[in-house]
Amino acid sequence: MNRKSPLDAAADGIEQGKRLVRIGGDRGLSLAERIANRLMRLSWRSPLHAFRLKGRYPLKLVAVPDDPMMGDIRAGQSILSGQFLWRDETLDLETLDFGKLDCTEGMARYIHSFEWLRDLSTVATREQGAPIAEFVMRKWIARHAEQVSDLAWRPSLWGKRVLFWTAHAPLILSSNDLIYRSAVLNALARGARHLDRGADKAEQGVPRIAAWAGLAAAGLLIPGTAARRTTAEAGLARALSTGTTGDGGVICRSPAGLFDLVMVLSMLRAVYDARRQEMPEAADAALNMAVPALLGVTHGDGGLCSWQGSAPIPADRVAALVEASGVRTRPLPQARDWGYQRMASGNTVLIVDAAPPPLSRLNVGGCASTLAFEMSDGPHRLIVSCGGSRLPSRHLPPVIANGLRSTAAHSALTLADTNSTAIHNDGTLGRGVSEVELNRRESDQVSRLVASHDGYARRFGLVHSRTIEMNATGKEISGEDALIPAVTGRRKPQQVPFAVRFHLAPGIQISNTADGLGAVLRLPGGPMWQFRCQGGTLSTEESLWVDADGVPHSASQLVVSGEAAPGGVTLSWMLKRAG
Repeated sequence: MNRKSPLDAAADGIEQGKRLVRIGGDRGLSLAERIANRLMRLSWRSPLHAFRLKGRYPLKLVAVPDDPMMGDIRAGQSILSGQFLWRDETLDLETLDFGKLDCTEGMARYIHSFEWLRDLSTVATREQGAPIAEFVMRKWIARHAEQVSDLAWRPSLWGKRVLFWTAHAPLILSSNDLIYRSAVLNALARGARHLDRGADKAEQGVPRIAAWAGLAAAGLLIPGTAARRTTAEAGLARALSTGTTGDGGVICRSPAGLFDLVMVLSMLRAVYDARRQEMPEAADAALNMAVPALLGVTHGDGGLCSWQGSAPIPADRVAALVEASGVRTRPLPQARDWGYQRMASGNTVLIVDAAPPPLSRLNVGGCASTLAFEMSDGPHRLIVSCGGSRLPSRHLPPVIANGLRSTAAHSALTLADTNSTAIHNDGTLGRGVSEVELNRRESDQVSRLVASHDGYARRFGLVHSRTIEMNATGKEISGEDALIPAVTGRRKPQQVPFAVRFHLAPGIQISNTADGLGAVLRLPGGPMWQFRCQGGTLSTEESLWVDADGVPHSASQLVVSGEAAPGGVTLSWMLKRAG
């Protein structure tokens, strides 16, 4: 069934004037909160918690929902050949040891969540896949079914595990070994009881939503737990109200996080469909708003942008997710609260990060990328962010991944080679951008966006303003970056070096013009674009771009640099398609 998003009717209404404020944005978890979280995890090992996990053993599931989404064929084939595959990282099944997983945290989450069951079921029949799934399941049960510990018993992972275990029950419950089947069902029941008390303790945002979604699924599918459903639906509504924005985004501001949300809610909808019941209104509304917001941060190639450390998830996976959601809609051009502005004309798509960074307590991969932009021409990406910091891969050590969160790793302006929002050594986001003002105007001839942020006002007494205009054909984009003295009461403006960076996608050839103020950009297998600037010195530097597997690729960047006087400075630039 195709469901139409309620945002379709209002998506093209562009609000004139908007101010986004980051309240308490540089405050991470307090000492009391960190101690409470630590005590909570320690309490999981207490005799009292062990007692709470006891209860009746379910003998079967009430229903088996479908998994609405296709898996990764390459990952599934790798599992058939004896290896887990996640973002170009492999782990042998034969030597799998759940007591000590020798892999990155991202791979560990993939294995513990049992998301790999989807990949396996996509390429294997039940006869082929069940022995493999049962082999891994026996290992997990032996190590973690009775022993409560982090990471395996983290509420967000238990929520996803409930969804994947129930959706792929034919793979993990096909055995004739009744003792094994009983152990699996008992582990599922224990996990649900763990979520009864732990779902609301999960991290705010998508992790907490996933925990409550898993508990709701348990209430629908485990016999004799109907009362749990009511509690879980109320908790899910609360988690959605605090974890999502009014325009369908997520508070971590990561496209990968929103992708995760759509997947979880789509799987939950399949659970309700299996029971022939309607999904709660709050969850249904969140899903219908999340899909256009997700499409709003896709490029012309259909893949996601690399905002807030996300990987550029490819078009086929995005299309499969949208199909699974059942929501038919258009990209959202202006996610006012989530903070992304989409400008699209002809074959050109340009997306601007027009909001403060996420709250420091939600800083997993959070980036100092305010007023950066990405741009594509049809299937060809031209201007990009480096990306890839959200979950470091084996190709990206943490120290490099942390550097990819910087302002300089985005197509944005930097002052004195510093970040517009501070990134502390412990990974938290500090002071910087607290307020973004924006205005957007649409006409038949041009789309115009004006935005400014105060990230450098406290340190340098200057406000950064960026104006971007795209003509009706999408073949000409003009921009202006201005540094303006901040209002009275801020630090007195001073002379300071600036640099405006334009990171280019891998494979783009650069030919500088004779006057040193421009360059011709040749896209591999695509068109040419001309770049011109005025008000600074143009140079070409090395860059990198992280792909969907977490692998960095060599690339280049155009850098326009100069000195900003105390009275401010204005730099103009233009991108024009040749032909």
